[in-house]
Amino acid sequence: MAVGEAETESRDVSSRGVYFFLPKQVNHGSPVEIILTLPHEVTLAGPVRVRCLGRVHRTEDDAQGRSGVVAEIQRYEFLRGGDENAA
Repeated sequence: MAVGEAETESRDVSSRGVYFFLPKQVNHGSPVEIILTLPHEVTLAGPVRVRCLGRVHRTEDDAQGRSGVVAEIQRYEFLRGGDENAA
């Protein structure tokens, strides 16, 4: 099932993967594109945006009726202002 675009929050982020929440269930193996904004507390250089491409590795339902998604990051790139639509 395609979710389309959703603004959400992440619970965990590492160089290998991201755990985040979606309002709908997605299928294992589905491709995902995630744009993260890393805060100043992490980067020590102001907010930094990162585009991550990967695949859904696992999903689970949470108590609020959302779907918790574990996505494996296969590739990422740092974005500069206006780069969000670049491939």
